[in-house]
Amino acid sequence: MPLDPLPDWVPARRREIGARIRAARLAANLTQERLGERVGRDYRTVLRWEYGQRVPDLNDLLLLADALGVPLAQLVE
Repeated sequence: MPLDPLPDWVPARRREIGARIRAARLAANLTQERLGERVGRDYRTVLRWEYGQRVPDLNDLLLLADALGVPLAQLVE
C-alpha cells in the first residue's frame, strides 16, 4: 500500500532523476521531442520526467538509457 503523503525525499529523488535524464539528453545533443521519438513517448512526457512531475517506469528507463547511450545506473544512482 502506497504511503500517503509521500515522504519528502521521494519528490526530491524524482527531481534528481529528472535532472540526470535532462543532463544526459543535453550531452547527447537531443531535443525533448527527438528523445521522445526514440523512446516512443511524447515530448511532454519527457518534459514531465525531466521536471520530476512523472516517473518513468523501468521499461522507459531502459529505453532512455539506450537512446541516450548511457548506463541505466547513471540515470538512477
